[in-house]
Amino acid sequence: MNKSRLIVIAVIVVLLAVAAGYFAGKRGNTTDDAGSMSTSGATTESRTVLYWKAPMDPNFRSDKPGKSPMGMALVPVYANDGGTGNVSDVKIDPAVVNNLGVRMVEVQQGSLSHRIEAVGYVGYDENTVISINTRADGWVEKLGVKSVGDTVRSGQLLYSLFSPKLATAEREYLTAMASGSKTLIRASHERMRALGFTTAQIERLQHRRKVSDRVARRAEGAGVVINLGISEGAYVKPMTRVMQLADLHTVWILAEIDESDVALLRTGQKAVATLDAFPGQRWSGTVDYIYPDINTATRTAKLRLRFDNPNLRLQPNMYAHITINAMPQHHVVHIPLQALIRTGHSQRVIISLGNGRFDVCPVEAGFTSGSQVEILKGLRAGQRVVTSAQFMLDSEANVNAATLRLGSGKAACTTAAVMPGQGMPDMKMPDHDMPGSMQSGDGEGKQR
Repeated sequence: MNKSRLIVIAVIVVLLAVAAGYFAGKRGNTTDDAGSMSTSGATTESRTVLYWKAPMDPNFRSDKPGKSPMGMALVPVYANDGGTGNVSDVKIDPAVVNNLGVRMVEVQQGSLSHRIEAVGYVGYDENTVISINTRADGWVEKLGVKSVGDTVRSGQLLYSLFSPKLATAEREYLTAMASGSKTLIRASHERMRALGFTTAQIERLQHRRKVSDRVARRAEGAGVVINLGISEGAYVKPMTRVMQLADLHTVWILAEIDESDVALLRTGQKAVATLDAFPGQRWSGTVDYIYPDINTATRTAKLRLRFDNPNLRLQPNMYAHITINAMPQHHVVHIPLQALIRTGHSQRVIISLGNGRFDVCPVEAGFTSGSQVEILKGLRAGQRVVTSAQFMLDSEANVNAATLRLGSGKAACTTAAVMPGQGMPDMKMPDHDMPGSMQSGDGEGKQR
């Protein structure tokens, strides 16, 4: 009996010892797991999450955690996954990249000139246009010009007018002179000037002391008749416009430019004109005036340029091609135009990371100058962008709106805005202001 009791007690002791060892090991493992999880959590928190993707669908990406369309928890993708320091949208074997003819160029920063091209028509310089009126009732007895387009020399007879009112003014002036009254002479002299008599005609009347029923009007300068409202023998009144003259030694060219180029223009900028009528010849002029309104139908602004025309070869209504080199901007980040991918809602480029890895990065483009385009935001000098086969790489990346919003968070995509006129640190800023402003929104560029 005692022996059986001892055996039972021994078994119980052994079972208790085993149980104690099991729970002690369990507690140790729990502590180790907690430490491991804490370390892992610290490591996770120290890494930057680029986006979340579906475990079973690599094409599904989200900018926040959640569930995939299949109901599975989304997996975070970190900036240092893969041991390469960043994640690329596309990975292609370097040999395949070479076979595909993928070409890359380096992003540049420097001066960029803007060339504006437009078309227009030659017109009269309205500052030289004058209207001829008689200032008194009468009959035009002789016209010195016969039709529109006639050339007029300085001092040439324009018309001869028979007017009793003008003859009366001459008689009053002679009477005042005979009276010797300075007041009457001054008043009569002013009346004749108001009626259109020239100083030379009044002095001639003083010497000849003879009234003439017919008064001649002569051109005060050279020009061309652009309007002729009367004919010989016509009866005219002071409000009748006899003719209009214009000097063609200077002309205007009226052109229209796109509204996006208005900010680049300044009065006094140099312009070059070529005309279909004179192949191979060029005329130099200046920007004279920028009209303050925009054509709502064509979204263009009207521009007036002034050109010298010493040989009178430029004739009104001639068709002209205009080129204006706007002031160059300095410290501008720019890339070849062919490297920029434009869609209806975004602008992006393909960045080369080396070793066949590429990233899709959203950018904000500015002005285009020839084969170069200004980049306001999204790139920095020294990066390499793809200039050929970029549409294939863009398609391979399966880019969507979420990807573009997340693009600036990738290592290859800079988040610093590069504004016009801004350079790298310690770089001298230009004195002049750069037109335009930058707009931002979810990484999608808006072209100005």
